Amino acid sequence: MIVLGVILLIIGLLTGIAILWTIGIVLLVIGAVLWGLGAAGHAVAGRRHFY
Repeated sequence: MIVLGVILLIIGLLTGIAILWTIGIVLLVIGAVLWGLGAAGHAVAGRRHFY
């Protein structure tokens, strides 16, 4: 999710499409939160790790 968010941010920045920029930010934040919870050892949605 983090990688997809960064890719959408870059594409949105280069093309000037605001919706890609917004979706990229949302995916980046959600991916970072899930990664942080997984790294702390908390099970998220019944899984220990999100890949």
